[in-house]
Amino acid sequence: MASIHPTAVIDPSAVLADDCEIGPWCVVGPKVSVGARTILRSHVVVESHTKLGADNVLYPFSVVGGTPQDRKYRGEETWCEIGDRNHIREQVTVHRGTSTGGGVTRLGHGNLLMVGAHVAHDCQLTNDITVANAVLFAGHVHVADGATIGGNAAFHHFVSVGACALVGGLARVAKDVPPYMIVEGSPARIRGHNHVQMSRRGMEQPAIDAVRTAYRRLFCEAGATMTTRIEELRAEFAEILQVQELCAALVASAEGVHGRALERLRTDDKRSVPTMWQPQTADKA
Repeated sequence: MASIHPTAVIDPSAVLADDCEIGPWCVVGPKVSVGARTILRSHVVVESHTKLGADNVLYPFSVVGGTPQDRKYRGEETWCEIGDRNHIREQVTVHRGTSTGGGVTRLGHGNLLMVGAHVAHDCQLTNDITVANAVLFAGHVHVADGATIGGNAAFHHFVSVGACALVGGLARVAKDVPPYMIVEGSPARIRGHNHVQMSRRGMEQPAIDAVRTAYRRLFCEAGATMTTRIEELRAEFAEILQVQELCAALVASAEGVHGRALERLRTDDKRSVPTMWQPQTADKA
């Protein structure tokens, strides 16, 4: 039977695993499920329509499954889905999705969200992502596996962050962050390639070297157009998945709206006017 502190408030419709723990002064709302060995430490609010997987730990004053902060939201049933082994620290907020964004805000597995981070409606965070303190994700942001986000970074809606990317603290991110790259600044600019995270995630040295070469040719060298450079890299490194992913992400961003590939897909009437965009060059200082 679940361990429930007597001060906790549990909605009758909530489904709790037998070995989960609900601490003092927690609130678990309607249509919530809490998975095996998941711990709500104290003063945690799981508002409604939320699925928590196994082995998660939610710290005091975190709020998940909250109502989306979107003027278009009219109370329709939408969801928040959180996978396994996530640590959601104090005062983190994760809101449910909206009907215009697919209806689900989703976190995958093994993520760490540090104090005060905010994950807005319809965001999609996959696996093994580190989000430092006070990071702000606007609606519809996607973050891929192994990304690292520095403290107080702020993300425009519909931004994509690629696998193993590193976003520096205090960055203002209004355009997509390509996979395996490092971005910093306000506005954020590409500064290098994230060979450290690639190595930590077990990628082989030839792939890391190929991404280093691609970074230099794409962002540090003058001469050919970006389109030509991408075509040459795709041909030269046809067998290197990471280079292909980097090139595909750059093409998608260039074809998007203000450097955001996902914004082409929005279904509401708020879409910006598309403009041609070229990735900014790296800082050579």
